[in-house]
Amino acid sequence: MLGSDMAVDLGTSTIKIYLDGKGVVVNEPAIVVHNTVNDEIVAIGHEAFAMLGKTSDKLEVINPLSNGVISDFGMAQVILNHYLKQLNLNKVFMPRVVVSVPCGVTEVEKRAVVDAINSCGVRKISLLEEPIAAALGAGVDIGTPRGCMVVDIGGGTTNIGVISLCDIAVSTSMRIAGDTFDDSIIRYVRRKYNLVIGKRTAEEIKVAVGCAYPRKELIRHCVKGRNALTGLPQWADLSCDEMLEAMITPAMRIVRAIQSILEQTPPELIGDIYADGIILTGGSAEIYGLDVLIAKKTRVPVVVAEDPVTCVVRGAGKAIQFLDSPEDHGYGSLNPLTDAY
Repeated sequence: MLGSDMAVDLGTSTIKIYLDGKGVVVNEPAIVVHNTVNDEIVAIGHEAFAMLGKTSDKLEVINPLSNGVISDFGMAQVILNHYLKQLNLNKVFMPRVVVSVPCGVTEVEKRAVVDAINSCGVRKISLLEEPIAAALGAGVDIGTPRGCMVVDIGGGTTNIGVISLCDIAVSTSMRIAGDTFDDSIIRYVRRKYNLVIGKRTAEEIKVAVGCAYPRKELIRHCVKGRNALTGLPQWADLSCDEMLEAMITPAMRIVRAIQSILEQTPPELIGDIYADGIILTGGSAEIYGLDVLIAKKTRVPVVVAEDPVTCVVRGAGKAIQFLDSPEDHGYGSLNPLTDAY
């Protein structure tokens, strides 16, 4: 494999790697289980996720990425090294890498991402803001003078951007996303049923009966946990209407952020967005009714991208083309990539 270029999406919940010519080759939870006694790594990815909430005191479950940025540099290096070794990349012709980052990250946070990937042995690193990567992954031609609005709702952050001519006209990044929905479910179940549940269970509830808009049919999901008062095992039968009550607050905060960006968008671009619709990407875009809620509140059509979970990393993979000859794409020298330091 002669110097294969690749794209990396360091998400709060999952790490995804796209290999040029092969597509998405890694899509695993960004979790590490660390043995604090002998300082060894016990499990990474799906194996570590299976241990979440079930470890002893000597095992520490670490999520090295928080709110879209690196919070534990050492463990982030461990995860990256682990997956890059699995790919068996050419050690002589080191790869070039496109990395997606949330819009509005600080220079320090960018530096941490660059250093973590650079330590794995790469030839060149370029940064790409997540709304642009999401637009590329959704099949949008970002090089034209036409407005496009993308809302990427991931695990730790929601990135909202209006894109035109390979650049972001208006954007914002907020720390309300999939993890916030999970936390809302955990609090709701404890408040109503005195039932203590973990993040894995909250994620299962969100997938099974979670919604941001009323479902046509009432569905239920049985959940097990610990009674907060007695400490004994207990179960509860949750309905989708209850989950709507739990999840509507963070959903409306995302809606208000979208409305705020629309208010700041130039009128010519607003016309394009109204014609083409808002594009939803990210894992949390699959929450039932979220697209309907946004469309109702903004009065703008909403489209959920095909395979929204991998949309950002696939878009970053498409941006690999800009590494070679940026002058030959779109309008002149417009290039969405930012070369790392």
